Amino acid sequence: MNIRKWLRSLEPRMLAEFDRPALSWLKSWLDQHDVFSFSREPLAKGIAFGLFCSLIPGPLQIIAAAALCVLFRGNALAAASATLLSNPLTIVPLYVLAFKIGALILPGAHVLPPWRGETGDSGFFTALIDWVQAMGWPLVVGLPTLALFIASWGYAMTQILWIRPILKRAKRMRMRRRMGAAQRTRSARNTNNKKSL
Repeated sequence: MNIRKWLRSLEPRMLAEFDRPALSWLKSWLDQHDVFSFSREPLAKGIAFGLFCSLIPGPLQIIAAAALCVLFRGNALAAASATLLSNPLTIVPLYVLAFKIGALILPGAHVLPPWRGETGDSGFFTALIDWVQAMGWPLVVGLPTLALFIASWGYAMTQILWIRPILKRAKRMRMRRRMGAAQRTRSARNTNNKKSL
């Protein structure tokens, strides 16, 4: 099944969940504001908002991404999924990259503090908080810069991947038209040659 058709089939199912009496007043508003729309623009906005909010420190990533989707007509499900970019496996490399970007932007020499990761759930998060606080201004400048770059990249890639099959189909149609025109020209020449004989 085509991924675009599958995504578009999700929209009616999501809105059908709001047919319950307690939620029915929300259905028309959500449908009007494209919060669950899986067309090209809301999907690209949702992915961009989710990628941007994935670098927000703390547990407010999905809430912030959903709020941006409501304000600017993005797909909330795509945004919530895109926030999963930052997770316990990727948060440290993303923050190191953000620190390095911030160190490039800010004047002076900035040294990345060493990571003192501990095992266990509470040890990891305590070490992460201490490490983030030790990073200082380079992280504060680098996080929004990296977030804007990743969000812009996600928006552009979604647009490109959505439009790519359309451009391929248009190219095939142009080729068929050219081949049809060439074949008609050839058959006209053959008919003229037979008449002249």
